[in-house]
Amino acid sequence: MTINSGTLCVASWNKEHNARGDGGLSNRILAAYKPHIVFRQELTGAWEHGKRDLFAEAEALGGLFPFMAEPSEGRSRNPTGVIVDPRVFQIKAHTDHDLPWKRICHVQVRLRGCPKLIDLASGHLCHFDPSLRATEARRLTTLADHGRTALIGMDANSYPHRTADETAELLDWAQVEDPVHFQHRTIERDGKRVSDTQPSEILTGGPKAVFTDFAHHAGTVLKQKDALAATASLRRTDQGPPQRIDWILGTPDWNQALLRVEVINTKDVRRVTDHALLIAHFSLPAVQQMLSTAA
Repeated sequence: MTINSGTLCVASWNKEHNARGDGGLSNRILAAYKPHIVFRQELTGAWEHGKRDLFAEAEALGGLFPFMAEPSEGRSRNPTGVIVDPRVFQIKAHTDHDLPWKRICHVQVRLRGCPKLIDLASGHLCHFDPSLRATEARRLTTLADHGRTALIGMDANSYPHRTADETAELLDWAQVEDPVHFQHRTIERDGKRVSDTQPSEILTGGPKAVFTDFAHHAGTVLKQKDALAATASLRRTDQGPPQRIDWILGTPDWNQALLRVEVINTKDVRRVTDHALLIAHFSLPAVQQMLSTAA
């Protein structure tokens, strides 16, 4: 795979339990977009048999190269991963950020012909503990330290903090049937239980935001309202209406290069997972200009 359209394609997708047994449908869905970077969540079982499923997915995407965080006994068995096109990127390093529930997969690359490094990270924030989600979000901010440039794909298991801009129906927790989900996804503020928006606030909030939420940028600045579509849960009805909990983020230097964001929620997508596929398209010339000077 090469970049011959002048566009860099970045994808992020939580394939429920790695879409095992889908006959390759999810790989065909993703391959149709010819991504150059893929952030993956729920690589369930992909470490088995010498990581056979992991390498098979990367090959199905056109000969990409995969990395995954190692699962830990007694903790989440749904690891994160990053898959990149080695013809487009020079791979420099792979590390895991070891956290109490789920590791962050972190890969450092260089766009070929450009001196500045890019930090890539796939995150899947803790599904049951708002306090731990806040810690995980703060850990992700370190990727932008000292003027570094970074891209993140994630399942945040929490909600955007700028609710007025969202197009998804807001949650009314009094109407949510699942009591466990209520405990997992709400925090107390001013004596009331409200939706947990702390990760969004930490990562993309305030006048000096560390990262840009590209769907929000596309929906508000680029006037692409479809970019703000809900991403999960696409199947369950006892947890309220679907919400936008899956995000592609980046340091603000990427803003000038963003062309559009797509939320792919087709019948085939819903057959294999309860999360929409996210695609962000960037202008390659603008990215090359951004990365032309080393930090």
